[in-house]
Amino acid sequence: MAHAAQELRMRQQTLLAPRLQQSIRLLQMSALEFTTAVQDALATNPFLEDGEDAERGNGAATPDQETSHAAADGAAAEAPPEAAPEPQPDVADPTLNVADNTYSGDYPTHARNDGPATDLSQWIAAPVSLRNRLSSELGNYPLSLRDRLLAEHIVDALDDDGYLHTELDELADGAAFDPPPDASEWQAALKLVQQLDVPGLGARDLAECLSLQLYAQPALREDVRDVALAIVRGHLDRLARNDLTGLQRLLGADIQLLQIACDVVRGLDPKPGRRYAADAPNYVVPDVIVSKVRSRWQVVANRQAMPQARLNRTYAELFHRARMDERSPMAQELQEARWLVRNVEQRYVTIRRVAEAIVKRQQTFFEYGDVALRPLMLRDVADELEMHESTVSRATANKYMSTPRGLFEFRHFFSRELGTDTGGSCSAAAVRALIKEYIDEEDPRMPLSDVVLAQRLASNGVVVARRTVSKYRIQMKLPPAEMRRQS
Repeated sequence: MAHAAQELRMRQQTLLAPRLQQSIRLLQMSALEFTTAVQDALATNPFLEDGEDAERGNGAATPDQETSHAAADGAAAEAPPEAAPEPQPDVADPTLNVADNTYSGDYPTHARNDGPATDLSQWIAAPVSLRNRLSSELGNYPLSLRDRLLAEHIVDALDDDGYLHTELDELADGAAFDPPPDASEWQAALKLVQQLDVPGLGARDLAECLSLQLYAQPALREDVRDVALAIVRGHLDRLARNDLTGLQRLLGADIQLLQIACDVVRGLDPKPGRRYAADAPNYVVPDVIVSKVRSRWQVVANRQAMPQARLNRTYAELFHRARMDERSPMAQELQEARWLVRNVEQRYVTIRRVAEAIVKRQQTFFEYGDVALRPLMLRDVADELEMHESTVSRATANKYMSTPRGLFEFRHFFSRELGTDTGGSCSAAAVRALIKEYIDEEDPRMPLSDVVLAQRLASNGVVVARRTVSKYRIQMKLPPAEMRRQS
């Protein structure tokens, strides 16, 4: 008996890793990536079938029904509770009663065709910004709140090319940190940001940008890197003129080595931030749909727009009756089918719970817009849902919600906290919205300077420095007052 129990535990440990890996992969996918992955599985795994076929009575098993089969043959033993990705709530009504601050549980497992028609033109998305992409990556690092805020300040200050042109000690207002960060803390935060995503981001000048990219190529020969670094740090003008003779004389490098180094430098990206606009999706499918019903905001999963993978009960039962070797290729496909069905459902549950938490905390946004966005951090949602912060980060990265105000990425609702003179707080996004509102309403013959904008904010209880106003105005691509003036 003890031997059997030990064998079962070993089997659980063996099965746990790939299933968790699949769960993590599915969670961090965008809706379009998720749809492609499920469609590929439906096309290649004989034990899976589309949920819409099952809805018409084709004999598919739901995840709960299949659990009994898994227990019978031991091929899909569940992971111990402490190792599960996140707990799944019970199946219940698919809406969130925001007014009561309660969660309603899981969604129905069937695709429904009796809902209102959806206008796909609403699902045209704005490009994912550089700031949102990097903020999403920061959520994957185990950082203290202070370290995360330091990195967020740096990310906020990057321009569209990915450069940091603001001095580190000028990035935050005096009241933003207690005690104020020293130079070593800022340098550590900058080094972290420079390691995010594509190399070269967070550089203070072109030479640093290209140097970061050279250091990020571990396969580059050391002698080639040394010559390339010498070129980017002091001789880019000669490289632009293709002055190989002058470079060879100054650097003392072999002509063949010099040519290789020049080719490497020419292959670097002087504006790494620009690629975010270039590869941004033009079309996305929202993961959830938010609507107001009888004065209550409701969240539903957008299951109709995605394939519904189900286990084919008939094929699964035939396999059980055949008593085939559980190590056979067919047994492996059955196991993978079970994993996919459960992990797909887990993805819906996790994303839906995170969306509900966002809607509950940002109800004022849905009523009044960006100016009413409240401060919200990934950690706030993680603590409320008793999830790991990295799970919330994956559940918000490249996820969208369709709302009466338009299509928004989940990350749009996360913004750092700024203090007010009354002891309260507001979000950085709300301050940006206020600045835009002031500029939209200004007299074009007498546009508001950044100093006046800061004074306007202060009169409404939001005290921020002029340089912060300038930073936010630049982020919104609004020109300075002298360029907005009209005669």
